[in-house]
Amino acid sequence: MEPITADPFELDTTHSPAVNPGGSRRAVHVGPSQRRRGRLGLAAKYLVAIVTSVIAVFPILYIVSASLNPNGSLVGSNGLFASIDLGNYVALFTSPTQPYAAWFGNTLLIGSVAGLGTVFLGALAAYAFSRMRFSGRRFGLTTILLVQLFPQLLGVVAIFLLMTAIGDVFPAIGLDSQLGLILVYLGGALGVNTYLMYGFFNTVPASIDEAAKLDGAGHARIFFTIILRLSAPILAVVGLLSFIGTASEFVVASVLLTDPSKQTLAVGLYQFVSQETSANWPVFAAGAVLAALPIVVLFFLLQKYIVGGLTAGAVK
Repeated sequence: MEPITADPFELDTTHSPAVNPGGSRRAVHVGPSQRRRGRLGLAAKYLVAIVTSVIAVFPILYIVSASLNPNGSLVGSNGLFASIDLGNYVALFTSPTQPYAAWFGNTLLIGSVAGLGTVFLGALAAYAFSRMRFSGRRFGLTTILLVQLFPQLLGVVAIFLLMTAIGDVFPAIGLDSQLGLILVYLGGALGVNTYLMYGFFNTVPASIDEAAKLDGAGHARIFFTIILRLSAPILAVVGLLSFIGTASEFVVASVLLTDPSKQTLAVGLYQFVSQETSANWPVFAAGAVLAALPIVVLFFLLQKYIVGGLTAGAVK
């Protein structure tokens, strides 16, 4: 009989410090060098977190300090909170030629309507691409993805001419119309949001749809009563991103809206710094601080959905 030899590729676990023969685990001895590396790694993580926090917080502190500076220039704001005065905030709402309150209301209205419309239309398109099989489905998905490669700035002239021609027939949705601007925003944001929600809808099991169909539910009932409720995270993410993009958009809004009473905050605030000889940066900073408040509040209200919605939507 030939002697039995050990397989050189077989893992030897007889001397494993982590597992006992009975299956219980023993404490693993950690040497001084390993503890030192662990401390250095933890210190490096804390250092990166501190540096990142300083980089993120300092611009916010500077703009808040500049908004409270009564000197009327950014040079005097280098000393953070050296002087505090609310005069810049008062000047925002007392200027007769620059209606900040109207700009603020217009931004909230346009951003909210555009955000809700983007969520609804994007969800309808994403549901169709995810659950229905029809001719041209793959080509349509590829097309809406490729269209997003072209920046919106390339279409400003075409959008202006199109809205001018539409305004001659339907003035309510033509040039210098907030409704027309909302329609432009809806068309521009539909592609990428559709693709994002399409990836999320694919993670919802199709067996839920099949069970609902056995109970007599149609596509409309499945969409409104099941899919939308299960897709709350991605809907919140798309709505938040749409509102932020609409509130901060400048190029298209400045071209389509010429009446100062109809302009948004991004366009209206530019008037404070557009003239070189009369630039009022502290008032501009005060307006920027107030303009950021709705976005911050909306972010905190929807933050529990943001991480889950982004990661789940990027799976497929």
